[in-house]
Amino acid sequence: MQTFVLAGGCFWCLDAVYRTLRGVSDVVSGYTGGSTVNPSYDDVCTGQTGHAEAVAVTFDPEVIPANVILDVFFSLHDPRQLNRQGHDVGTQYRSAMFYADDEQKAAFETARERASEYWDGGLVTTIEPLGTWYEAESYHQDFFAKNPGQGYCMAVAVPKVNKIRKSYAEYVLAS
Repeated sequence: MQTFVLAGGCFWCLDAVYRTLRGVSDVVSGYTGGSTVNPSYDDVCTGQTGHAEAVAVTFDPEVIPANVILDVFFSLHDPRQLNRQGHDVGTQYRSAMFYADDEQKAAFETARERASEYWDGGLVTTIEPLGTWYEAESYHQDFFAKNPGQGYCMAVAVPKVNKIRKSYAEYVLAS
């Protein structure tokens, strides 16, 4: 099993998408990349902690290749938007990949180069060393599944889930 820590806007959307994929055994929403010890959601939302909303995606590379996990990441958010995704604005919504070792760093760099071939304009996705990981509050875990009718989920997460279901159909769990 491998775990990638990825940030691309609100963690609810990343969580919702990755949970639909075969070979993904766990998705945990959390915070990393900042300086505040044990930040809360409210702390991170101020933009003052330096943390990004991120997900730790644990997957079996024998079932879903690492490059697919990373290509999905670059497909489900706009990596050209600096410190924002849509109406979510702030450094906590930055596009970032947090590597645990040199092998992950190289894989992330390769994925970012691959993504730059199909995105117009310069990518702002950062590749940062994985610092301390803080698991988000329990109500953020599997948020989409627990709150499918919530406005943000309907307007933002559903289109992303549907896009990935279509583009990566061979890796999507049967409904």
